[in-house]
Amino acid sequence: MANDIVEMCPDTMATPGGHYSHVVKANGFVFIAGQLPIARDGTKLVDASFEQQVQQTLDNVAAALKAAGSAIDRLVQFRVYISDIALWPAFNAIYAAWIGTSRPARAVVPVPQLHYGFKIEVEAVALEGSS
Repeated sequence: MANDIVEMCPDTMATPGGHYSHVVKANGFVFIAGQLPIARDGTKLVDASFEQQVQQTLDNVAAALKAAGSAIDRLVQFRVYISDIALWPAFNAIYAAWIGTSRPARAVVPVPQLHYGFKIEVEAVALEGSS
């Protein structure tokens, strides 16, 4: 049954900073590990604006989906951690433009602190395949 679970660390994404896979495919689902605003070359956008951090994080999710053979319109769940709830409106505007007409289940969770001092982290679940 080990072949039923496929772990992926696409070369279109920075190398994971810990013992995990960026993407795990299992039973028709695509699970995307918590994504931070880290560019493909490993550059951590800690000093970037919140909007730039959001865009990089969403770009990472899109890259993970593509590598897994899925797409943004196949997302079924999206969980967002932000360092300040006052950032929610800015996040929501960028997210709405990025996600288009899709409306997966979503939670935005304010947290006191994120790794490296980032302002956002995102994890997601999608279905395999394209629409």
